[in-house]
Amino acid sequence: MSTLHDFTATALDGTEKSLADYAGKVVLVVNTASKCGLTPQLEGLQQLHEEYAEQGLAILGFPCNQFAGQEPGDADEIGEFCTKNYGVSFQMFDKVKVNGPDTHPVYAWLKSQKRGTITGGIKWNFAKFLVGRDGKVIDRYAPITKPEALRADIEAALAQA
Repeated sequence: MSTLHDFTATALDGTEKSLADYAGKVVLVVNTASKCGLTPQLEGLQQLHEEYAEQGLAILGFPCNQFAGQEPGDADEIGEFCTKNYGVSFQMFDKVKVNGPDTHPVYAWLKSQKRGTITGGIKWNFAKFLVGRDGKVIDRYAPITKPEALRADIEAALAQA
């Protein structure tokens, strides 16, 4: 069985990043968008990053333009928007597809590990997956689930050896 650590993804700066770099960390994977009604969740994600990064939490943002064209920018525009408006300092990746035939391998794997309540697909921007230190998916959260609502689950995952 695969784990998150078996994949790679392209960072916003264009470099290929091995997700094995996150082995031993608790990871929250989120598909993001700059022009979505849920975009203010970036602030909550940044707060979680600031609060828990030293304890071993990594947040990985994957911009996606598949939902109402709400992430039209290129990598530079996405990075500038996230930093300027929300102070994002967690890892952001290049734009990906989370559904359909061109789904990024990370998302194909995540969806295979935890299906949604109605469908296996990603319903909207800001769907979240919590991954344990072992690289296995712990849980999946709806786009409307606010980052702060994940605190107890994140703390429980961080407490695992």
